[in-house]
Amino acid sequence: MTRLRRSGRGLLRSLAALIQMLLPVLLLGTFVTYLLGVLSGLSPAHLQLGESATPAAVARLEHEWGLDRPFLVQYLAWLRGLGGGELGLSWYNGRRVAGLLASRAVISLSVAGLALVIGVGLGSVLGTVAALRQTSWIDRAITAFTTFISVMPSFVVGIALVAIFAVGLGLLPSAGYLPLEDGVWPWLSHLLLPALALSCDTVADLARQLRVGLVGVLGENHVTGARLRGLGEVRIFLVHVLPNALGPALTVLGMKLPHLLGGAVVTEAVFGLPGYGRFANESALRGDVPAVQGVLVVSVVLVVVFNLLVNVLLARLVPAARRGGSP
Repeated sequence: MTRLRRSGRGLLRSLAALIQMLLPVLLLGTFVTYLLGVLSGLSPAHLQLGESATPAAVARLEHEWGLDRPFLVQYLAWLRGLGGGELGLSWYNGRRVAGLLASRAVISLSVAGLALVIGVGLGSVLGTVAALRQTSWIDRAITAFTTFISVMPSFVVGIALVAIFAVGLGLLPSAGYLPLEDGVWPWLSHLLLPALALSCDTVADLARQLRVGLVGVLGENHVTGARLRGLGEVRIFLVHVLPNALGPALTVLGMKLPHLLGGAVVTEAVFGLPGYGRFANESALRGDVPAVQGVLVVSVVLVVVFNLLVNVLLARLVPAARRGGSP
């Protein structure tokens, strides 16, 4: 019980330290996001009044939106709104940006989440098999495969997947989206191809990093000592090898969410998904600054929270991270 309490206190201290480190990043991200909107020089008059607007009409509209106030006053008011879950109103249709984003984010996060699951699952299997069969033809084949998929753009992979599985074999839909309420398989079938296209880079990087980590740990003295003591290979791998080899793979995993969110812009266009990336693209083309700011700040929050979770996992699972040094 005492050891469990000590472990819990250590986790809380690590979590507090991570939050203290990531909070300034979050605040800086929101500041830069709002500043970019101001520097764009765009105004709701661009969308609502058109080219024939008079200076008086433009000034009146900007006063209604509070854009004639000093920059810091506008930013602090916007930041207070963020604290209450408000992202402002769209210049395009006057609706709440939070509401517009919520329905779109569900689609994109479903695709990104499934891509992450595929990437972690397949990457872990490939990296482990390559490490356990190092220097064999299996290792070389996995290395060649992961190198190939790592250089393929997600939209090219997406088009190839549509040609094979949707057009050629007719197994999966080529585009569109159905909500989970319509059934698990209809929902999942519309997510599989875009998730596979997005997961390639995660599969490749995770497999390579895990292989490198496992190969390094397999040759260490404590692993040899465990074998000399007669411990089984499965126990050696799970207890002595894997925890010490996870560090590089988890670090790489922490950098994958920005890639998945960025790749969603192109992938959603290929598969006709009305998601987060498509909303961001449409809002940017319209010049809808509050909507673009909402997309950016939600992206910043998602990346910061995901990195926080990865760091907590790193602290819990990797012995070297708990000690603050190398294994």
